[in-house]
Amino acid sequence: MSSLLREEMQRVLFRPAKQRLVEFIEIEEPPYGRHFLCVSVAKNKVVQLSIVQCQIIKSSLKSGSKRSHTKRSSIQECYRRTETWSLHDLTLVDGRDPDVDDPCFLLHFDKVRVVTANSCSAKYSMVRALVALSDQHCQRSLKLRNFDWAYIKPTSFYSNRGDCIVLSQICFYAFNLVCLSMCPVPLDA
Repeated sequence: MSSLLREEMQRVLFRPAKQRLVEFIEIEEPPYGRHFLCVSVAKNKVVQLSIVQCQIIKSSLKSGSKRSHTKRSSIQECYRRTETWSLHDLTLVDGRDPDVDDPCFLLHFDKVRVVTANSCSAKYSMVRALVALSDQHCQRSLKLRNFDWAYIKPTSFYSNRGDCIVLSQICFYAFNLVCLSMCPVPLDA
């Protein structure tokens, strides 16, 4: 489903502006409709973050026959940018609390923008993309606060392949804990 959304937003919103959609996550926003935090790169290598609102427009279409008076319903999605920033203007990304499973994070521009992702994995996926794009296009490291660094920059043993590696790392740790808990403990003191 996300690949279809990516293709649709790329076709409707980003390609006409000569930009390439790099990463997006669904976020929770108060107004009606779905909202996304999108990161795109322009032809001149300028990286932009934008809040995109998706509104569903229902329209009725008359059927092709002149004699028929039946109407078909057509659902169209309309994407529009409600806020846009440059990655150069992003001074800090604050995860609020790395020890709590919280999908909310703060983007520090000239003002602080609160963003609530649909999940923590989406939050970390977006932050990984922002770090990589900042290193690549801005030639500076992005300042991060209150994130678990192991999920942002994997160690040399684990390559940066995203959430699958993180999940396998967690499973490896859980397996070790199960094995340790099954070891007999001598009762002789």
